[in-house]
Amino acid sequence: MTGTHAAATVEAREAYCELEHQLGVLFRRSRALSAEMRRDVHPELDPGAYGLLVRIDEAAPARPSDLAAYYGIGKATISRQLKALETLGLIGRTPDPVDGRAHLLELTGEGRQRLDRARRARQERFRALLDTWPEDEVRLLGAMLSRFNTLTETF
Repeated sequence: MTGTHAAATVEAREAYCELEHQLGVLFRRSRALSAEMRRDVHPELDPGAYGLLVRIDEAAPARPSDLAAYYGIGKATISRQLKALETLGLIGRTPDPVDGRAHLLELTGEGRQRLDRARRARQERFRALLDTWPEDEVRLLGAMLSRFNTLTETF
């Protein structure tokens, strides 16, 4: 192994170590922010339910089995979480016209209002946080995160 190749390998290892560290920080802070967002949507919302609410909004009308598969969790777990969202009046169910045994889920009007309000607050927080960044760098960050997220979907 040449000195240049060994140095490149060390530099690459350091780059991946730094990436792992920074993603860990981002994930921890993201969980904390999601907990705040969860409280903004509804004070009684379970910790993981904010993300589920967002996913229902993205995939609506959504089948519970598809949500369970998306999150890699069991049907019993997703059923409990969905029941809690329904009890809080944030989602509603309608019969699935394709499969009479299944239901489709969508946000209720109340759920939509609460989620939209929480999202606007989150966007304002990001805007305030990144206010000193040039717009092209904000767009670049968004593009790089999108690219990374696409990779993780297929990994």
